[in-house]
Amino acid sequence: MSVAFMKEESAETASETLLPDRPISPHPNLVTATGLAALEAQLAEARTAYEAANAIEDANERRRQAAGPLRDVRYLVERLRTAQVVSEPASSEIVAFGSKVAFSRDDGRVQTYRIVGEDEADPKAGSISYVSPVAKVLMGKAVGEIASLGDQELEILTIA
Repeated sequence: MSVAFMKEESAETASETLLPDRPISPHPNLVTATGLAALEAQLAEARTAYEAANAIEDANERRRQAAGPLRDVRYLVERLRTAQVVSEPASSEIVAFGSKVAFSRDDGRVQTYRIVGEDEADPKAGSISYVSPVAKVLMGKAVGEIASLGDQELEILTIA
């Protein structure tokens, strides 16, 4: 078939398939060993998805399908490049990066979170980022100490 009869995408339409980069945090990229392994696994998945997208014959569809995985690959490569693995806390005397801390709130709720890196934080699964407001006020405190968060007080119950 002659190239003259093939539909070519305009530059404007092509640029619409380029997704903006995922924002990179300005904070140090601290990770646990588990977090580093998760980043590596996510990168492998993103690369696999990108390779699968590149196997699509239709150029327009290939570009659309590859946009997300390509953006994720760029993000994850940068996060792995800057990752600083932090060892498990040497003691459970004070709250530190990697600690699992239980605390009570003024309303009687007891919450337990592990303090981890930004990319591995998942509050619903019991982990919060070390740069979150709660983690910031808890770090450096011991069992029985009170941390103030706005108009709330958090009492540290256990550290593991």
